[in-house]
Amino acid sequence: MPTATAADILARRRSLILDHDADGFAALFAPDAVIDLPFAGTPDAPVRVTGREAIHEYATRVLASPLSLEEFEVTALHQTLDPEVAVVEMRTKGTVTSTGRSFSVTSVQILQIRDGLITLFRDFADPRVLAAVMGEEHP
Repeated sequence: MPTATAADILARRRSLILDHDADGFAALFAPDAVIDLPFAGTPDAPVRVTGREAIHEYATRVLASPLSLEEFEVTALHQTLDPEVAVVEMRTKGTVTSTGRSFSVTSVQILQIRDGLITLFRDFADPRVLAAVMGEEHP
């Protein structure tokens, strides 16, 4: 059976996130996978999440938050010279259910995929966008 491509995994990830399936989302990751969120760093969005179990807990919290994701679109997918690494440009749209405010955030993500599982997921998104729609201050 051929190994899943980055495009396959991204399509599956989109479906799982929009379906609020934290179990399925976590299953996309290797047991020792790492999620890096360099521009995050709040209790709800730590800078680093290590291991599939911690990724599951993180995904469960995010999917239960007041962020209702309505569109999760890969706008560009770039393969690198390393066949395990892809760079993804994303656009995410949704609504904050607690305020009714809509948002649109663009991010760049780097994924390392080995044997059909994500081993590294690094997300570069501007945290000020979500902070603004959630009514929070962010430096």
